[in-house]
Amino acid sequence: MNDVSRRSFITQTATLAAAAPLLASGVSDAAANSPKKKLGFALCGLGSLSTHQIAPALQKTKNCRLAGIITGTPSKADAWSAQYNIPKKNIYNYDTMDKLANNPDIDVVYVVTPNSLHAQHTIAAAKAGKHVFCEKPMEISPERCEQMIAACKQANRMLGVAYRCQFEPNHLECVRLARSKEFGDLRIIQAGFGFAIGDPAQWRLHKALSGGGALMDVGIYCLQTTRMLTGEEPVSVFAAEAKTDAQKFAEVDETITWQAKFPSGVISNCTTTFRVNGLQGFRAFADKGWFGLDPAYFYNGIHGARSDGKEISIPQEDQFAAEMDDFAQCILEKRQSKVSGEEGLRDIRILTAIYESVRTGKEVKLG
Repeated sequence: MNDVSRRSFITQTATLAAAAPLLASGVSDAAANSPKKKLGFALCGLGSLSTHQIAPALQKTKNCRLAGIITGTPSKADAWSAQYNIPKKNIYNYDTMDKLANNPDIDVVYVVTPNSLHAQHTIAAAKAGKHVFCEKPMEISPERCEQMIAACKQANRMLGVAYRCQFEPNHLECVRLARSKEFGDLRIIQAGFGFAIGDPAQWRLHKALSGGGALMDVGIYCLQTTRMLTGEEPVSVFAAEAKTDAQKFAEVDETITWQAKFPSGVISNCTTTFRVNGLQGFRAFADKGWFGLDPAYFYNGIHGARSDGKEISIPQEDQFAAEMDDFAQCILEKRQSKVSGEEGLRDIRILTAIYESVRTGKEVKLG
């Protein structure tokens, strides 16, 4: 990963229930009925991910456009306004998000701030009448995720979580192989994702902002893989942590490995780390063979292999453009999103259980 400072902090599926009422007032009737309508996105948080991935991806989308920005740094506001021709009336800071309510140019707020600020900014956007697309992890606790879901439902707005791999064709091909049982029943999944994190002062290493370390930041990709391949929710997890730099990782986890058991009998073994580079893929083992991706989680170059000698290498679009286009299409077509707030909540509940297992040294059962 060459992008370990995804967002900078300056100042601070059972999916959508009752989808039709939720979306009814999301955009104007004219917008909802026009296939050429591009929904206006405002990026909330202008760190590295917004700068190098999301904003460029918006230029490639079919259903979206960069209409506004929300930032606590005036110099960034000026630079973005000049680069993307964003009018001053569409520029906000974190304290003026309520004024979004009076701006019909903006339909969706994409929250790209540190993890522990997701709820604050999601709720503010929903109260202003905007749909919300939120970076993963959804938040740092199940309770905060539930608050985000409730706020969006109360405002009749859609909430989505940026699980880009759910729209990546090679991942979807692996899901197809698992569900079709082309190699027989799935038995074991091995997944890993990690990198050597840099700047010790960055927000990811401060628990108050991140909620955790490697597990929250990149381990969630491994968890998503296991849930996507099995189509199930784990019934238990057992985890352990290793820490070699107690000073740098004083507040958050450095390396965590965990095992999860699924209702069908599938067992997953996953590892995530902030210590070393190169851990970046998964392999699924079934009765008649195996398949997997390596690398699996980068922004491009994803490919894999199968035990029968065939490659998994499907041409890819920009992953960020794909996920934003799908979310916009869900709004325009008044249909549910597969990456809903409820999907994000499921992951946070499981990650919380993994941390509990690390703390207690015991297997944790999941409801």
